[in-house]
Amino acid sequence: MVDTVDKGALVPDRKAVSRWEAVLVNAARTSGPPMLFGLRLWASVCLALYVAFWLELDNASWAGTSAALVCQPLLGASLRKGWFRMIGTLVGAVAIIVLTACFPQNRAGFLIGLALWGAVCALVATLLGNFASYAAALAGYTAAIIAGDELGATGGVNGEAFTLAITRVSEIWIGIVCAGIVLAGSDFGAAPRRLAALLAGLSTQITSKFGSALTLAGSELSDMQPVRRELVRQVIALDPVIDQAIGESSKLRYHSWVLQATKDGLFEALAGWSAVVWRLARLPDDTARQEADAVLNSVPMALRSASPQGDATSWITDPVGMGHLCEAAVRRLIAMPAGTPSQRLMADQTARLLAGLSDVLDGLALLIADPVRHQDHRRRARFYVPDWLPALVNAGRAFVTIGAVEVFWIINAWPNGALAITFTAISVIIFAPKADVAYAVAMSFTVGVGLAAVCAAIVAFAGLPNVETFAGFSIVMGLFLVPAGALMAQSSQATMFAALAGNFVPLLAPANQTSYDTVQFYNAALAIVLGCGAAALSFRLLPPLSPALRSRRLLALTLRDLRRLATSGARRPRVDWEGHVYSRLAALPDQAEPLQRAQLLTALLVGTEIIHLRRIVPQLGLVSELGSALAALAQGNNVTAIAGLTALDQRLALLETGEPQTSLMQRERGRLLVICDALVQHRSYFDAGASA
Repeated sequence: MVDTVDKGALVPDRKAVSRWEAVLVNAARTSGPPMLFGLRLWASVCLALYVAFWLELDNASWAGTSAALVCQPLLGASLRKGWFRMIGTLVGAVAIIVLTACFPQNRAGFLIGLALWGAVCALVATLLGNFASYAAALAGYTAAIIAGDELGATGGVNGEAFTLAITRVSEIWIGIVCAGIVLAGSDFGAAPRRLAALLAGLSTQITSKFGSALTLAGSELSDMQPVRRELVRQVIALDPVIDQAIGESSKLRYHSWVLQATKDGLFEALAGWSAVVWRLARLPDDTARQEADAVLNSVPMALRSASPQGDATSWITDPVGMGHLCEAAVRRLIAMPAGTPSQRLMADQTARLLAGLSDVLDGLALLIADPVRHQDHRRRARFYVPDWLPALVNAGRAFVTIGAVEVFWIINAWPNGALAITFTAISVIIFAPKADVAYAVAMSFTVGVGLAAVCAAIVAFAGLPNVETFAGFSIVMGLFLVPAGALMAQSSQATMFAALAGNFVPLLAPANQTSYDTVQFYNAALAIVLGCGAAALSFRLLPPLSPALRSRRLLALTLRDLRRLATSGARRPRVDWEGHVYSRLAALPDQAEPLQRAQLLTALLVGTEIIHLRRIVPQLGLVSELGSALAALAQGNNVTAIAGLTALDQRLALLETGEPQTSLMQRERGRLLVICDALVQHRSYFDAGASA
């Protein structure tokens, strides 16, 4: 009896022990990767400082600072950031040498030129994306770093720009290389696998939902509209993941055009899906089912039988085979006999969807380490500006802020004013592309710098005097850098802890002959904090454009270009039109309304069909009819435009000869239906009279 009671009493204890074990295991599993990143960050900084000390460089702290700033929790992001940081540093060094040569004895001209260079770099950083934007920002504040050393406390150019540029570039590159060695040697990276999973998941959702739309054929199609618009948002969000994947592999860098084409292919697939759904919704149910079944039968079962829950196994395991299926289906759909323009439209737009997915499968094949299937069709990279206004606002803010701190320094003759200018330039340029969150991020960065100042003071005046070796120095730094790195990797306040980790070393300013001058330390710390604070204040006084305004401008600019396309007699290359709209889709803020994403995608579709019609209709002698209909579209008169397009459709019907299902007229009539359906679906957008 006693044994029974004792055994029964042990059961709750064992359950409690099991629960605690599970909690500890989960805690270790959760905290393990962040702590490992903290150790990588610490090792990178220590290695960079060791090499800089061994080479007896003037300011070894910049090597450690660069190593800390390059380190990112994701390997691809770190390597890509390091590569672009090297480029930006070199450009900034050349710029400050040229600026010094232009104003060798003119302090005012030199400082105005420095502010203008910061404005230019803020503008370019806003126009570019991802780590190319970071390189532009680096070019701006690297010039400020070298200028700060050149100006010193008096504010006069000392003529040592070239020597200082060589030294600073060397120190920064040492930090980048050391961080790259540590990270590449301790992390194998997972960005390509993560990108492959995202692409396969998106493709699976598109094919499964599109197959469901063809099966429903006219009924309950509106229920899929939110899904389609959400998929547009997810495609836009692929950009940084693509950049991270490119950073982890030289092969992916060489074939980066293939990965960029995957995003464009997904946009094309979504545009084709939209056109088919609009047509099905406008047909009688019986007709819609009949024509949808004809199209569905031309699509291989493997491309429409994916689970809606996202089972993308076949897309990842055999992208080449799936790509061949897509290409065969595209050819079959294009050649498919169509009894009506509606059926021709659905066949052609389904072919468009599958052709877009074929581009995605090219990217998947590259990511899975299979050969690139279309190496002969390398696309020339072109740069498109979605909207100049946000970049110009950021450039103006950078010029005013840097100039204001320069004037403050001149008036007060502050010995550490050059350092304040440097960190003002760093914050106001690098956070400019953050748009509406720039102020919050800059404030978080300023708080992180303040914490770094406290930590550096503790280490400088309490820790370092008690150690005499580099090993001891490294251990003392690790007490701060490892936790900062771990918090940076998992905290929602990543910017604050990144500022703590990145600014700890320049505040500590370690050197071969360490100085413990408290006045100098606190003056430098105050200059850095005030410089970052001035930049944060500038984002409050001169705020960036709001997400709502940026979204409206992107839509208005696209509508303006579409109307010019409709009225222009010159033929515009399709790739040029699509490139402009793709850039604006990518620039849409995450806070943009789903309807706005759908409207921009619809403009892409309408513009493409207009380009095709302008190429074919002159051969049929119907230029005036098409011109009058498109002129009404350009004036925002949708009713007249639809009437004109319908009249043109009737003229094309009269011109049909021979087999109507295989005639050119049938395909062009399908394009007219696409434009009419789009004008009906988004009447308010195409009727809008606003122009940017």
